[in-house]
Amino acid sequence: MVNKPTHPRPLVVAISSRALFDLDESHEVFESEGLEAYAEYQVAREDDYLQPGVAFPLVKKLLALNDDEINHQGVEVILMSRNSADSGLRIFNSIEHHGLNIQRAVFTNGESPFRYMEAHDTQLFLSSHVEDVRQTLHAGFAAALILPGTHNRPDSGQLRIAFDGDAVLFSDEAEQVYQAEGLEAFALQEKQQAGTPLREGPFKPLLQALQRIQSAYPIEKNPIRTALVTARSAPAHKRVILTLRAWGIRIDEALFLGGRPKGPFLAAFGADIFFDDQQTHCDSAREHVATGHVPHGVQNP
Repeated sequence: MVNKPTHPRPLVVAISSRALFDLDESHEVFESEGLEAYAEYQVAREDDYLQPGVAFPLVKKLLALNDDEINHQGVEVILMSRNSADSGLRIFNSIEHHGLNIQRAVFTNGESPFRYMEAHDTQLFLSSHVEDVRQTLHAGFAAALILPGTHNRPDSGQLRIAFDGDAVLFSDEAEQVYQAEGLEAFALQEKQQAGTPLREGPFKPLLQALQRIQSAYPIEKNPIRTALVTARSAPAHKRVILTLRAWGIRIDEALFLGGRPKGPFLAAFGADIFFDDQQTHCDSAREHVATGHVPHGVQNP
């Protein structure tokens, strides 16, 4: 019997049509006139190409990782849409027009596509529909609600992804203490538990997948750069650093902001996207960079 060579599974990212393209005008038709009128609107305009949406630059950079000659696991992007296949033809025409190598799609005609996450072996779902995101997180997959905001900024050409810590990369166990007992109790616990790794949050597998791709390149010339951008400050920083070390994960940059607004720091980092569980931090971030709200943990009952 011949053993076939095995290859690591690719990083699979699912994205909704409204996160990928600017569908605000179409969505207004849906909101005001209903699904049938929306479908007719899309079919009548299926040869009118859609403009890029908030997550479009991120998707373009993810797919570009497949274009070099470096041997790594690769990236696949899948369209997950509440459109029907008929009304979704405009989406695929726009994908082809913009030169995006997206070959797989799920069209659910108004129902949530989250149930197909496991079948597609998906590690991240980006959507503009909050209930789809909540259901996906509840099923155990990383997911974020793409917020309206800016994605036009100077571009380094490098894929740069930033993460919050608690309830995103890590569990919300420390945040629960902070919310229930206050800052002093939180700081004391984190100091006492500094050597005990935090439990993993929903975005740990995504960070691991990104690092596997990073590991195929030299550190000094890497197409991906990651950052931890957290409201924590000393001495609560130590447990975070030791947790990442215990996981065997390298993060390129770590910003411990002590409660400062995150937006200006994310702009300085040049994030293509930032993931955070707290709406206040997302509101600050989205003024500067593409932002995904992660409705997970004690801050999002």
